[in-house]
Amino acid sequence: MGNSGSDGSGLTIGEASEREALRRIFPRLPESRATLVGPGDDAAVLAAPDGRFVVTTDMMVHGPDFRLAWSGPEDLGWKAAVTNLSDVAAMGAVPTALVVAIAAPPETPVTWLEAVADGFRLACEALQPGCGVVGGDLSVSATLTFAVTAFGDLEGRAPVLRSGARPGDVVAVSGPLGAAATGLRLLFAEAVDAAGEPDAARFAAVAAEHPDLVRAQLRPRPPLADGPLAAQAGATAMLDLSDGLALDARRVAEASGVAIDLDTSTLGPDVGTALTGGEDHGLLATFPPGTELPGGFRRVGEVSAGSGLLVDGRPFTDRGGWDPYQDWSGRQG
Repeated sequence: MGNSGSDGSGLTIGEASEREALRRIFPRLPESRATLVGPGDDAAVLAAPDGRFVVTTDMMVHGPDFRLAWSGPEDLGWKAAVTNLSDVAAMGAVPTALVVAIAAPPETPVTWLEAVADGFRLACEALQPGCGVVGGDLSVSATLTFAVTAFGDLEGRAPVLRSGARPGDVVAVSGPLGAAATGLRLLFAEAVDAAGEPDAARFAAVAAEHPDLVRAQLRPRPPLADGPLAAQAGATAMLDLSDGLALDARRVAEASGVAIDLDTSTLGPDVGTALTGGEDHGLLATFPPGTELPGGFRRVGEVSAGSGLLVDGRPFTDRGGWDPYQDWSGRQG
């Protein structure tokens, strides 16, 4: 990567010690209001006001989950934060803290990791002020990998599970449907070279022409506040829309032992993408009939007796959604 500058600006993580890299990263990270003991010890200590906390974890791996030709370090920090924050919100909890582990190639500049830290800070400041990074780990790997664990506060409420939907409930979503998938489809169609490999120069042109759709893929803005609002409104079931409306609605139906019938008249002009596109990280919830839907939730269907997923009253057999074991091409880029 070339010689290091006298100010350390060209230092790679292979040249720096882990201690030095962390020393430069931690001041850039957001602080958590739940922190009792923060970074610097073997573990953090967090407050659990009602004696419970929500915890979830998610990985992002170069290849199946992102392409470096399209995603800058701030984008990756933002998305790694968001994919976990939305899972906490889907339990009806308020996200409070993140633990971040990163394995990166040794030639990675330390300044690149600093920009990743900026992405975490920007995401928390924009979407969940008061949530911060309380610790983590750095390691070396030929494949860039993020592993993030998130914690949340239920604030005295019962968690909203996937298994509580009941016949007669209204099915509702908050957040966009299909925008992130449309952005990704554009990138794979237009931001690649003649061999089909992701191309940074062509990405710039696509991002300039379709900024909102590309941003929906690289920096999603899930409606995190609507998770606790749904819990307060009496939501019977809820989950994060990470893998596509059809796939995630089927998960609720299976967990609850009911059928879910989606109404395509509510899904906009591109019904196929709305049903099967993933990574919007909005929220899918069910509510008792007659409930005034909170926040940005809107009705998309209903729960009935039976099993499985229906669309306009007919069984929906398309697998739909995202599955890294079946859908990754094996390329990185």
